[in-house]
Amino acid sequence: MTDGTKETPWHLTTAPGSSNYDMFIDGDELVCVVGSTTLKYHARAIDDLHAWLLEQGEWVPLGAADELKPVVEGTVEAWGRSEANPVGGWYGLRKGYRGRFGMYLPPLLEHLGLAELTHDARNNSVRALPTPTSS
Repeated sequence: MTDGTKETPWHLTTAPGSSNYDMFIDGDELVCVVGSTTLKYHARAIDDLHAWLLEQGEWVPLGAADELKPVVEGTVEAWGRSEANPVGGWYGLRKGYRGRFGMYLPPLLEHLGLAELTHDARNNSVRALPTPTSS
């Protein structure tokens, strides 16, 4: 497994398996590279999303949407934009590219062993796994 740096990013696939992308942490930013497009999120999104999913205690729809598209309440995407989340709004940092939180963050949590995803063609969901403990 890679360590999530620019030199050795995490190689990920969207829940439906339709796109590959890389993610890595650069300081306080979680950088997502999809083809020639770069999206940036608060790095704390990993821990914050995992904590929120644990609170939900069940499967949560991803609800991925571009920044200017409306979102369905109760989805990962809606939470990633909500004023009620720990950052008080968008986890996305790059105006015009702040959406798709529900598309790109859950596969990272699955890769890190913090969540499990459904992998259907559409309408995927995620649920938290307990934080692994070291012995």
